[in-house]
Amino acid sequence: MTRLCDLYATATGFLRDAFSTALSTAATAPCPAARYRAFYPEIRIHTLSHAQMDSRLAYGHVAQPGAYATTITRPDLFRNYLEQQIGLLIANHDAPVIIGASETPIPVHFALAHDQSASAPSPGGLQFPLRDVFDVPDLSTTNDNIVNGMAAAHPDGTRPLAPFTAQRIDYSLARLAHYTATDPAHFQNHVLFTNYQFYVTEFEAYARRALADPESGYSAFVSVGNAGITEPDAPLNPPDRLPQMPAYHLKRADGNGITLVNIGVGPSNAKTATDHIAVLRPHAWLMVGHCAGLRNSQSLGDFVLAHAYLREDNVLDNDLPVWVPVPPLAEIQIALESAVAKVTELDGYELKRIMRTGTVASMDNRNWELRDQSGPVQRLSQSRAIALDMESATIAANGFRFRVPYGTLLCVSDKPLHGELKLPGMASDFYTAQVARHLLIGIQAMETLRDMPLECIHSRKLRSFEETAFL
Repeated sequence: MTRLCDLYATATGFLRDAFSTALSTAATAPCPAARYRAFYPEIRIHTLSHAQMDSRLAYGHVAQPGAYATTITRPDLFRNYLEQQIGLLIANHDAPVIIGASETPIPVHFALAHDQSASAPSPGGLQFPLRDVFDVPDLSTTNDNIVNGMAAAHPDGTRPLAPFTAQRIDYSLARLAHYTATDPAHFQNHVLFTNYQFYVTEFEAYARRALADPESGYSAFVSVGNAGITEPDAPLNPPDRLPQMPAYHLKRADGNGITLVNIGVGPSNAKTATDHIAVLRPHAWLMVGHCAGLRNSQSLGDFVLAHAYLREDNVLDNDLPVWVPVPPLAEIQIALESAVAKVTELDGYELKRIMRTGTVASMDNRNWELRDQSGPVQRLSQSRAIALDMESATIAANGFRFRVPYGTLLCVSDKPLHGELKLPGMASDFYTAQVARHLLIGIQAMETLRDMPLECIHSRKLRSFEETAFL
């Protein structure tokens, strides 16, 4: 890890210095005479044996003999992850891992992105074409070909060792900071998504209670704008304006805390958030939001545990065709059902009275009720759907696609097919009674998953025929 960190720090430091020099001399030399380039570090392994790996392992080994490589960024941020993955490679293949410089240039944008002291001119402020002097992001190495299962061998003949290239990771780290207004370093291994701001208030209240409890294991709470507290009564000073998808982090020293992201409404936001959070390789993500109940037997406030998804969100059709099944994951399902039983203090037949398990449909049209309902309602009925929202299927499908364990527990907030829409008074009572309980269930489920061995969560169910060795 020391070698990776040194290579990365030297390369990015060189680019930052060169950029600063180019700006400071622009008045006397509008275009720098030299071109500046530095390269990402690289991890490489070459295996010769066809020895059968432990068939229980979902990751930590390559599928067949050959040379494998991946570019690396931010080794400081990914230190624990990289140490674990490299250690598994060495243990499983008894072969050396080679650390060196790659042949992939670091775009100057990403060298500057993580340096708070670096400053860039406003658009149009440069006196020279940036790409004439520095490398800029390259779409050929910033795409999702590897995780989508369409990656060919690298130009030098090596095969991918990790699901994301360094440029793809750098791109997402920059987007995360923009969309959530928190540094990616604050994200925890367990991520809750919601579509209502009400959950944020409850999450902060829970975080303050956890910080007051020395046995909780939580050490800090970080809000939008990287405003953080370590004491339960300390004031938070978030910015006046919220970002598009604000994130909040209840942290543990080992990174196994909980992050809550309010993605708002719609599958596009759900895809955007999960596209970028996936590069952090979280251990699980869950959707805990509101939905429309589709069955007459449901009541406002009931819970829905998704065990299948009707995908009419359309945003992932080009990356994950709709004919690909998105299965329920047993470990996630059990953790969620157990959390509902624990928080509600119900079990067995009584638990069935407030929670249904079934298909959740996600649509991209928030006002589908305003059109002829015969088509949508027929499809919903044929799919056996019990709930409808705009985000859950997207989050689950991207979890499947990115090999991030996923799950959904929704709360029924209206029943449009039965004329039960929220009146103002009903909404206030509903939110007061249900949001805190719903959020607590999500937190309890995450804490259950946190205590499971990592190899049980990241199981073989999410792996295809030939996978990258890195998780």
